[in-house]
Amino acid sequence: MGSLSPPSFSNDIPSSKHTLNSNSNHIDETTLVNLFKSQQSHLNFFFNNIDHSQTLSFTRLLLSTAGTIFFSGVGKSGFVARKISQTLVSLAIRSVFLSPVDALHGDIGIVSAGDVLVLLSKSGATDELLRLVPCARAKGAELVAVVSAEGSALSAMCDMTVVLPLERELCPFNMAPVTSTAIQMVFGDTVAIALMGARNLSKEEYAGNHPAGKIGKSLIFKVKDVMKKEDELPICRESDLIMDQLVELTSKGCGCLLVVDDNHHLIGTFTDGDLRRTLKASGDAIFKLTVGEMCNRKPRIIGPDAMAVEAMKKMEAPPSPVQFLPVINDDCTLIGIVTLHGLVSAGL
Repeated sequence: MGSLSPPSFSNDIPSSKHTLNSNSNHIDETTLVNLFKSQQSHLNFFFNNIDHSQTLSFTRLLLSTAGTIFFSGVGKSGFVARKISQTLVSLAIRSVFLSPVDALHGDIGIVSAGDVLVLLSKSGATDELLRLVPCARAKGAELVAVVSAEGSALSAMCDMTVVLPLERELCPFNMAPVTSTAIQMVFGDTVAIALMGARNLSKEEYAGNHPAGKIGKSLIFKVKDVMKKEDELPICRESDLIMDQLVELTSKGCGCLLVVDDNHHLIGTFTDGDLRRTLKASGDAIFKLTVGEMCNRKPRIIGPDAMAVEAMKKMEAPPSPVQFLPVINDDCTLIGIVTLHGLVSAGL
């Protein structure tokens, strides 16, 4: 479609006389930079020439579909089709990748009236997709061709067509599907986000579909889900001697003591850093000092229902970062501790 000359790869394509370890196999910075610039130009051609009315009609069709949205493709387009389908699934949209080969050998049975089948093909002449179309139509599905070739055979057979403008492939032979698949991916992901907005998907709903990943953990996990509690807490009284609490300070893996009163209300904290500073300043007098005399009575704290990611932000806040936060309830009763190590271990 375009007149842009293919990138030059002189001296970069090895002949049969050279091995892959030959010194003749190299690439210089200028060549690499020019490749990125060429790809950028090809992508800009797509952005500047895409028919937004086609895209809008396609997006509205997916939004209004009561059934399942199937995506299909062969080769590299098949990989992109699968990825787009998986993105929609993560947005709580019912979608499935349908292998055209498997569909012709029984899997077409999953398709029914009210479904949409989106067929991705650069050329619009892929044999497997052309054979699939009449079978899907017999099932009552709405058929959409997403192609880069106008007037293709696939477009003529489908109910709707979206043309993805392709200037040329970045490949010097204009053959390897590297630019065409890039614009397919950009198109599919952009439509997916449009659907996400139109369906008013909340952060919490999105996170609910990613419970094992960092995305979900950051939006789902609360402090109470990751805090240490009960016997795991390094608790002491303010009247306890510092030297008598060394085991408690070091054995619970929190790096601190949590100082409480008889009603389990938090009084303050005493850290291993406080221990080093006290020892340096007091010398032998440390043997007579109580935890209450040296503890921090205004530590940073957090509630159990706060988001775990909020706890991490609070630990990292100025004037200096801390490694833990005592967790207290509404009446200042100590119920737990959340540590930076614990948050990291939880995948946050």
